[in-house]
Parts: sequence; structure tokens; C-alpha cells
Amino acid sequence: MSRPHFSFQAKGFTLIELLIAIAIFSVLGVMAMGGYNELIRQREHASETMLRIRSVQRAVTTLSRDLMQLEPRPVRDSTSATVNPAIYVNSTGCLLELTRAGWTNPVGLPRPTLQRVCYRISDNALYRDYWSSLDRNLSNTPQQVELLGKVTSLNFRFMDGNRQWQRTWPASSTGGTGLSRARALPLAVEITLKLSDWGEIIRLIEIAA
Repeated sequence: MSRPHFSFQAKGFTLIELLIAIAIFSVLGVMAMGGYNELIRQREHASETMLRIRSVQRAVTTLSRDLMQLEPRPVRDSTSATVNPAIYVNSTGCLLELTRAGWTNPVGLPRPTLQRVCYRISDNALYRDYWSSLDRNLSNTPQQVELLGKVTSLNFRFMDGNRQWQRTWPASSTGGTGLSRARALPLAVEITLKLSDWGEIIRLIEIAA
């Protein structure tokens, strides 16, 4: 009586199946890496956007606070021969120069609590310069602080006592001469800040009487 013959044949992946599996894993790996890189780019873009938002907010807040704390205090220039108004449009470098109150002095430095400030644009950056004393001399150089980049322009309008908007200040409608004219403050100031990436930002600041 003959015994039945059983044949066992080992089963495995063929070369073609291995190549297909490797190709599938390669495609999945490339897709996963692409998604990861896109996630990283989105995170970097979101981080840059938040930094830009903070910078713009800080610049607008600083400018608005200076205007809200305006003081009717004229200053003398470095030659002590000319009295510059408390706030005025300066055509010789500063877009706007003003005297503001509230300059904190926590360490008791020998300086006033009033501060003279100048806003200017250089190389598409907005700067806020300030002096350690109000009435300047030849040795009193300003501290220069860069507030914001990608700035195209910064313009102001001033509301006079007749509630008319003026492009310059002191305006001819303020009246008065000498010191009274130099101490005159507008009722409100409109700020138009133009950025190359955000367009125009407009703020209206009411000046306390």
C-alpha cells in the first residue's frame, strides 16, 4: 500500500511585488515629507505674520499715545534763536515734531517728564527720535529708535478751532503770534500710515484741551 506524498512549497514575495511595495512606500514617504514641509512653512508664515502684527500695533500705539499726551510746550533749537512750536510739521527731516508728557523716570535721572519727539522715515523704516532735554544745544543729539519697517509714507491732518482740516501746523487759521501761536494745539490729528504690505492704516486722535 503506497503512502500519500505531500509536497510543501514555501510562498514568498516575488521581485515584482517587492518593487511595487517599495514604490508605494516611496510615494507615501514623499507625500508625508511634502505635508511636513508645508506645515513648517505655514508655521513660519504664521509666526512672521504675528511678529508683523505686533510691530504695527506697537508703532501705531506709540504714535497715538504721543499725540494723546501732547503738551503746549514750545522748545528752542540748538542755536537758541528760534522757538519751535509745541507740535509742528517739520520740512527739514522730521515729518512731525512734538512735545509730549508722561515720560516716566523710574530711576530719578536729571531730566524732565516732558519729552521732545520727532517722527521720520529713512530707508522705508519709521523712526521715533527723542531728546533728553527740551531746549536743545549743539551737544544734545537725539536717541534714534526704529519703530517699523516697510513704511511707504506717513501723513497727518490737523483739525483747527473752526473744525477745518489742515495739512500743516501751526495753521494760519490758529491766529495769534509769537508764543501763543507756538503753544497752539489742534483739536484732533488724523494719522495716515501707508505700508507696502498692508496698505493704509488711518487713525483719528482727539487732543485733550
